[in-house]
Amino acid sequence: MGSLLVRGMIAGLLASLLAFGFAKVLGEPQVDRAIGFEEQMAKAKGEPEEAEIVSREVQASIGLLTGVALYGTALGGLFALAFAFLNGRVVNHSPRTTAIIIAALGFLAIYIVPDLKYPANPPAVGNPDTIGYRTQLYFGMIVFSLAALAIAVSAGRQFFAQVGGWNAILIAGAIYVALTALAGYFLPPINEVPEGFPADLLWKFRVVSLGIQGILWGAVAIIFGALVERTSLKPAH
Repeated sequence: MGSLLVRGMIAGLLASLLAFGFAKVLGEPQVDRAIGFEEQMAKAKGEPEEAEIVSREVQASIGLLTGVALYGTALGGLFALAFAFLNGRVVNHSPRTTAIIIAALGFLAIYIVPDLKYPANPPAVGNPDTIGYRTQLYFGMIVFSLAALAIAVSAGRQFFAQVGGWNAILIAGAIYVALTALAGYFLPPINEVPEGFPADLLWKFRVVSLGIQGILWGAVAIIFGALVERTSLKPAH
């Protein structure tokens, strides 16, 4: 377990470097535009300019790198724990294939589905007074999504012997979609986009956010799977 955890964290750290490059090149310009819009709004309302606690240059460089690296390393560690639990119990494939399957399911359940209900927003979007409430709703959607995934996988395994592999996958997929759709329907919506906020900026920011997460999950799966498979193929002495 310790060895898997270390390899997972290494994979997460390496993946975070790729994600940082993507975020730096494509994400930071969108953040700068959003901050500019926020400053214009504050100026129009006659609000005094707030002093920067951390400079924008630091935020966009070492701050961004540190945040992405910590997130990626933690993701890699959790990924390794999930691999250790699911490998051989739920998924019976090679380490690389197992890692890719886990990454695909994790990306779907932890990011894609919650993001459909509560998408990522740039600075200037969202009321500061509701940040705690919005955070609770977002993590609540993640919990519902993971619970729905666990129920769907369990149902798929039970139907596997009766209806075959592909039919079991379709049944599991239908169960997951139905449960997450119900959760999304009953959870309250959030719409705090200020009037006049550029639609193209909102769209680009959300696409870049999706890309960052996709790079992290995909790179973690590929690197971690390669590290585990390489170790498992080493001859015993």
